[in-house]
Amino acid sequence: MTQPNVAQAATASSSDTAHSTSATGAFQELAKAYQDLATKNAANLKSAIQALSAVKSPAEFIEVQQRLIKEGVQAAVADSQNIAHLTTAVFTAAFEPVRKQIEAAQKTALH
Repeated sequence: MTQPNVAQAATASSSDTAHSTSATGAFQELAKAYQDLATKNAANLKSAIQALSAVKSPAEFIEVQQRLIKEGVQAAVADSQNIAHLTTAVFTAAFEPVRKQIEAAQKTALH
């Protein structure tokens, strides 16, 4: 096996830095999504409490409660899909340098 020259090492280092930046950006986006979700959930809780405290009858309470449950489940599904997508992006970006190293090792082994 041959040793990489200085230019190859510099390119690899630059590539690793770019992937590190990409992983950091993806992680920051995920953290921001969690912060936004917490803020949204707090606002939704406040709104739900206000809606439930404004009802005038047991029938209206049940109606509002069922609407809030339905909206909550729909929001939870959408939010979890978004978080899953962002989490996948974080891991993909974080492991990109490893994937490239494996590919390079495989190419070297085949030649």
